[in-house]
Amino acid sequence: MKPSRDIARLIEIMAALRTPGTGCPWDLEQDFASVAPYTVEEAYEVADAIARGDKLDLKDELGDLLLQVVFHARMAEEEGAFAFPDVVEAITGKLIRRHPHVFGDARDLSPAEVKALWHRIKAQEKADKAAARAAAGLPPQEEERGVLAGVPPSLPALTRAWKLQARASTVGFDWNDARLVLDKIREETQEIDEALADGDKAAIREEIGDLLFVIANLARHVDADPEGCLAAANTKFERRFKGIEAALEMQGRTAADASLEEMEALWQAVKKAEKAADS
Repeated sequence: MKPSRDIARLIEIMAALRTPGTGCPWDLEQDFASVAPYTVEEAYEVADAIARGDKLDLKDELGDLLLQVVFHARMAEEEGAFAFPDVVEAITGKLIRRHPHVFGDARDLSPAEVKALWHRIKAQEKADKAAARAAAGLPPQEEERGVLAGVPPSLPALTRAWKLQARASTVGFDWNDARLVLDKIREETQEIDEALADGDKAAIREEIGDLLFVIANLARHVDADPEGCLAAANTKFERRFKGIEAALEMQGRTAADASLEEMEALWQAVKKAEKAADS
């Protein structure tokens, strides 16, 4: 087989990898649950390429993510559940259905009218899906109720905290000033201090969770993505620590050879150099 720009070739390759007897032993032993973590990982790698502005890498990572869709679709086809064309049909149908102001007769709508229409369409989709499950002899899905319904537990914890609090805010359960959230952060750090003094590990873990939850809310109040904020902090830490290592390497030493005081001094030097470069 040769590389191709045709999606059909990718589907053929996936089928070959999953063919018993001639396929790849690793691919053949996979199932939905074992592949799912790779799917999540590939989505993060797409986001990382975007954050770095690396379009060449983005092309490769999007291919890796597309492979995950094809992989899941192939396994579903083997079970007789659905195939890749059904996935394409489902999403194209959803996009057309949810955008009648683009593909239908509902033209010249205001943003508020588009939002209201969107909610009506989603409600109808939900009813249609329930009817389709009943017609197929499938049990009804357990229905979540309440303001927080529909926020997936599988989301990254900080993102889910952001979304849960955003949902709660729609009914007025929210602070009206980011500085009030900051006061809550101070309160949570005090509670961590008290838990540390007591030496209660369970309480310490709980209070750290509370602090992270409120920090996610602060990010929401200033329209910042908490995952993105933490990712940027991780990158900054990594860059500055590598600066420490580079400085020590010039002295013929490693981080293991340096004292905490020496590394802190080098950290401040790296930090100062970065700020000078940015000014």
